Amino acid sequence: MGSPALSGRNNGQRLGITDPISLSGPTEYDVIKTRELEKYLQDAGLYESQEEAVSREEVLGRLDQIVKIWVKTISRAKGLNEQLVQEANAKIFTFGSYRLGVHGPGADIDTLCVGPRHATREEDFFSELHKILSEMPEVSELHPVPDAHVPVMKFKFAGISIDLLYAKLSLWVIPEDLDISQDSILQNADEQTVRSLNGCRVTDRVLRLVPNIQSFRTTLRCMRFWAKRRGVYSNVSGFLGGINWALLVARICQLYPNALPNMLVSRFFRVFTQWRWPNPVMLCANEEGSLGLPVWDPRRNPKDRFHLMPIITPAYPCMNSSYNVSSSTLRIMTEEFQRGHDICEVMEENKADWDTLFEPYPFFEAYKNYLQTDITAENDDDLRNWKGWVESRLRQLTLKIERHTYNMLQCHPHPGDFSDKSRPFHHCYFMGLQRKQGVPASEGEQFDMRLTVDEFKRSVNMYTMRKRGMEIYVTHVKRRNIPNFVFPGGVRPSRASKMTWDSRRSLELKASDSTQVDRPFEATESLDGVDDRRKRRRIDYNANTNLRNGESLAAAHSQPVEVHEVSQISTTSSCSIKDVNSIPTSANNIENLADVSSQNNGDQTAAADTPSCKEAEKLAIQKILSGSYDSHQEFPCETEELDDIDYTKQAIDFGATRQRSPMTSSVAKTSSVVVPMTSCNEARLTSRSYSNGGLEELEPAEVVALSSTGTTRAPVAERKPIIRLSFTSLGKAGKSS
Repeated sequence: MGSPALSGRNNGQRLGITDPISLSGPTEYDVIKTRELEKYLQDAGLYESQEEAVSREEVLGRLDQIVKIWVKTISRAKGLNEQLVQEANAKIFTFGSYRLGVHGPGADIDTLCVGPRHATREEDFFSELHKILSEMPEVSELHPVPDAHVPVMKFKFAGISIDLLYAKLSLWVIPEDLDISQDSILQNADEQTVRSLNGCRVTDRVLRLVPNIQSFRTTLRCMRFWAKRRGVYSNVSGFLGGINWALLVARICQLYPNALPNMLVSRFFRVFTQWRWPNPVMLCANEEGSLGLPVWDPRRNPKDRFHLMPIITPAYPCMNSSYNVSSSTLRIMTEEFQRGHDICEVMEENKADWDTLFEPYPFFEAYKNYLQTDITAENDDDLRNWKGWVESRLRQLTLKIERHTYNMLQCHPHPGDFSDKSRPFHHCYFMGLQRKQGVPASEGEQFDMRLTVDEFKRSVNMYTMRKRGMEIYVTHVKRRNIPNFVFPGGVRPSRASKMTWDSRRSLELKASDSTQVDRPFEATESLDGVDDRRKRRRIDYNANTNLRNGESLAAAHSQPVEVHEVSQISTTSSCSIKDVNSIPTSANNIENLADVSSQNNGDQTAAADTPSCKEAEKLAIQKILSGSYDSHQEFPCETEELDDIDYTKQAIDFGATRQRSPMTSSVAKTSSVVVPMTSCNEARLTSRSYSNGGLEELEPAEVVALSSTGTTRAPVAERKPIIRLSFTSLGKAGKSS
């Protein structure tokens, strides 16, 4: 039986496509840990000041006035009669992190301008409104991007960053009380308008589909901070962006409607550690709609079957918001979910704290080999445009490497860029490389990737707005040669200067396992952790098995993906199981659960996380995943273009035609980079422990390297470098040619 708080919020009906896993409220421990978490987030500077909040409201009010003046001006210029001019209206909406209430200091505001049918995007929005804004002293860094997948005008207003989209409706007059959540608003809308509207429609729908908004916001703020610290927050890099994390957190809130943020964070990792991708995460059933717009449905759309980590937006037309995820980035996020789950388990024993969970991921200690991509331009404007284009293409490099090496080479893109202050108009990006774990390597095994990088560079250089000075270089750099400017303050940290949770755990596991093995641990394996290696191989094996066979947890079901009604668990003192029999509906009334612990029976909350209930939760999660997901190929094809919306920071897509390459690389005379690779089975875990291991790194035959001054040497036309990945078996110290 649901708690009074749950019934009040949901009008007695559930949220989501299944019943909750647990209706238990928080224990006293959860209340204490939630207060600790809130204080931690406050101390981390994640909340803006009251003064900044007021400034944002003032800017939004001023922007709303500007677009109202703008629409009346263009209405008069188009010859409309005076009555229509006076009635002409435009309206500003917000979405994204600001609308969700999880933005931090200095964050930009995602905004949408909704205008009437006679206010065009190209002529009026990107021309006339742009002119009005450019003449205002409060506006700076005005940068229109009309050719983006979701056209946007970027600027700063009184120092506050604004991303302004435009939606042209089929209405002559925009009412002040316009409700854009209604599907009828999409009637006769062009494709760009539908994409622009979706950000607001999805954000508002999410807020209606969570049982407690305050708990949702605190948990989401926590998970966004965690994802940024662990380097898995970036849609354009193939990880997850703001809307993706919001949807995942909202689903956990649905499954644990009476939980406080401390419990929700723990359950987030518990659920998604067990989640069997590509089963989709959905907040509500997909709506077909009456407008005939395409929706995510792998039963009908073959392209949707290749999505590896589907996270489906709840507003019509529903779509996969995480289409950018690749097999490499999915593996990295799966490992991070497991790490978060392990730490939360230890936190319950008071053997770890929030600092442990939020330890930054040491990316530049994680691998022995990296690809460095440098871009240059001749001025700030050119660099801004070139940077946006290159960032939208970088994900393709990951996909090409995965495809050309048959997923034997794993990539870890860094979700951000760096710049050397001594070099103007320059940015660089890094990608960690390692051989797939658990796969035996032959002595001297190599991957020739000349065509891979050459093909990538050709696709980038096809940028239609490319100008003189816009250059790109892809080079190989070893860990010891990473340039200093990527480190905080330009100072390379000393090795093993800090013992992290990962390294401590590795040492503990090594110590415990050393008594159970016949041979002593070699120096090359120090800090590796046998249990962690086995776990990671198991995760890698399971993930790749799913991708090859298209199997979900319940192999008995043979229909394409569809989450059916399943039996779920209501966690009470007896951990009883009950059936799901109703269809999910949206809820309205918002009710705070701050005092819900006093409404729950002590026996229930005490039993909420016992081993038996954990096992019951595991069963419930398995039942949620009972829908089969078939038609997956072993090596998903590379999509021609990014064709879904990114509701946070959409990559710019200028529509350049991309070239396809053969599945195998040859020894043709094309430009790339030499990258020697060791066969370290646990590069990420070893790096967490700040250990080099005992494997020798192979010297490249040809390398485009960074000099000591940090400058890049351009490839020589007569002798173009190649990417050659060399592997030696674990424990071997010799070099391979």
